[in-house]
Amino acid sequence: MYRLHLLILFIFISFASSGQILNAESLRKVTDTSGFSGAASLNFALKRNTNDFITLSNNIHVQYKMNNHLVLFKNDIAFQKIEGDDFENSGIQHLRYNYKLKPRLAWEAFGQAQYNKINKIKFRGLLGTGPRFKVSKADNYRVYIGTLAMLEYEEVDDGATPLQKDFRGSTYLSFSLYPTNNVSIVSTTYYQPLLKEISDYRISSQSALVVSMFKNFGLKLAYTFIYDAQPAVGIPNSQYDFTTGINYSFD
Repeated sequence: MYRLHLLILFIFISFASSGQILNAESLRKVTDTSGFSGAASLNFALKRNTNDFITLSNNIHVQYKMNNHLVLFKNDIAFQKIEGDDFENSGIQHLRYNYKLKPRLAWEAFGQAQYNKINKIKFRGLLGTGPRFKVSKADNYRVYIGTLAMLEYEEVDDGATPLQKDFRGSTYLSFSLYPTNNVSIVSTTYYQPLLKEISDYRISSQSALVVSMFKNFGLKLAYTFIYDAQPAVGIPNSQYDFTTGINYSFD
């Protein structure tokens, strides 16, 4: 059965595709069981920033939990078509490690690499670490707060922005609701200011709804809003992203 799960997972990978805005909480699988678990989704999106365009995307999330250790990997790839032009691709790879210090406190560290031709991001690399607090835990809801410091390396392809090597803060609030056994809602908001110039900041918020249809499969709806106070030249400050697709999860 485990091999079957992996086979289906790689079938999803072969379709190639995912939302460009990464939310590390969105597919963090809640489980008290040690071992591997994860999810994969295939999405279709209608977006608008500088133009109207469609996106075919896929995101893969695999995590491994053992005692106080949690390792999480996400790979997001998207293919975008802008008003009749050819498809352009973008992607994010994210690796995160959590160590539980106390029942309500964990320490996490992560590394991330991404590119996005639409937003003129040639390459953005992040390394970060900080505490994660469990504010509330119940059978039908969970609330978390995290505050991290991260090193950002960014190359922007707009002909004007120099190479960026800076430190940013990253504070997030995340909550998960489970009103029924078949419905889950996850919402996370990030605030990421440049530490040397707090007027240069990013805010992103994503809410996702997953409704189980049958064993291991569900319908996923997600809405993302992002605001960048100082984006690349020609890119708007605010963007939004609405996606719908099929989600597959396994334990």
